[in-house]
Amino acid sequence: MSEQQATRVLAIRHGETAWNAGSRIQGQLDIPLNAMGEWQVNQLAGAVADEGIDAIYSSDLSRAFMTAQAVSRGAGGVSVVTDKGLRERGFGIFEGLTYAEISERWPQESERWRKRDASFGAEGGETLQAFYSRSIETATRLAALHPGQTIALVSHGGVMDCLYRAASRVSLDAPRSWRVDNASINRLLYTPQGFTLIGWSDIHHLEGRTLDEPGEQFGPVVAAERAA
Repeated sequence: MSEQQATRVLAIRHGETAWNAGSRIQGQLDIPLNAMGEWQVNQLAGAVADEGIDAIYSSDLSRAFMTAQAVSRGAGGVSVVTDKGLRERGFGIFEGLTYAEISERWPQESERWRKRDASFGAEGGETLQAFYSRSIETATRLAALHPGQTIALVSHGGVMDCLYRAASRVSLDAPRSWRVDNASINRLLYTPQGFTLIGWSDIHHLEGRTLDEPGEQFGPVVAAERAA
């Protein structure tokens, strides 16, 4: 595949939910956008209008699908195709709880999670390694369908983190030093050699409203695992 046939990928995180704002782990629970999230995705629709999007793929969870519908409006009605492979990491028994609650109930498990132990997964959830593999395999499969075109992948904070690591060749256990904002646009190229980072965390369309970053008080390791 030549450079001209590379797939241009807009990796977009869903808008804010009440659980994002409250630092509560969502995982694969189906939590809708809150009022701020609805405003964010309306702004997002205008931001993608000139991107020339040919296809839109979304997690089937409502917070991502609602965001993808806004992307569709901005892209002139391009259909949204859902794919469960774009879901957030499954956090099992951690889902529905705050970081503080998890730390109190399961201190040893919480420590492994905070340290980004790739082999760790909360009971009933995915290990970090399995989640990373699933996320990148899904994104690769979808991007490979569209050589020379532009696609939007609308997903979750954890998936955005995986894509950044894959494109930047950053290890899974490295603390996150990059932002993963709600309703952000993250730009990558895909070729058979993998993903390449072009631009990250474009939130120019959200200027004028304050974006909280709940979870920062727990440090960069926890921020990397913030519910999305």
